[in-house]
Amino acid sequence: MTELAAPVITIDGPSGAGKGTVAQRVAETLGFALLDSGALYRLSALAVLRHGADPADGEAVAALAAAMQIRFEAEPGQGVRTWLDGEDVSQALRNEETAAMASKVAVLPQLRRQLLDVQRGFARAPGLVADGRDMGTVVFPDAPVKIFLTASAQVRAERRLKQLKEKGIDANLPSLLEDISQRDARDSERKTAPLKPAADAVTIDSSALNIDQVCQQVLEIAEKNGIRRGESES
Repeated sequence: MTELAAPVITIDGPSGAGKGTVAQRVAETLGFALLDSGALYRLSALAVLRHGADPADGEAVAALAAAMQIRFEAEPGQGVRTWLDGEDVSQALRNEETAAMASKVAVLPQLRRQLLDVQRGFARAPGLVADGRDMGTVVFPDAPVKIFLTASAQVRAERRLKQLKEKGIDANLPSLLEDISQRDARDSERKTAPLKPAADAVTIDSSALNIDQVCQQVLEIAEKNGIRRGESES
């Protein structure tokens, strides 16, 4: 087992469960760094789309990922802005085409190996909140706090529909539900790092909870494990 350089809270779960927002708020409350692992895969997906690469060619996708120049800029209350090769791609990372491609390239073992050390490098004092799909099972298996945040596919589709409508983007519930179901299947059935709770993870179903309630539960679990604001494990 590898000793962590700082306490890590992992938040894994399917698309639309709210893990990104929860991770950001928990990180802000604790004063910890934030790792949006999904952004790394979406960045890789965006590189594939822009270079016209074959998403099934693991070596080619990993090579594109190795060449990426990435920068994250946290904006209090506004989320995290992401830069790729000097360009702000925060919005491009959130469109449906990029998300769908990210789910496809995330199955590639070559890409996952390429990004593994990058992700582990985020674990530094005073601590880290890492959100993704295999943070607790593969990237940080020794994390003292592991959360598996989920919600029903129906609820996640409804949340996504609301987000898109607020942005003025036309969408319909049946197609979003189908997309989420297909993405869940791909993520759960892939051979490399499938989406599943770590054996010692605490599962939280957010279907009937709001973000504040989920964050409170995560913070309470963290405190029970000795993680508090401004404090790291001895």
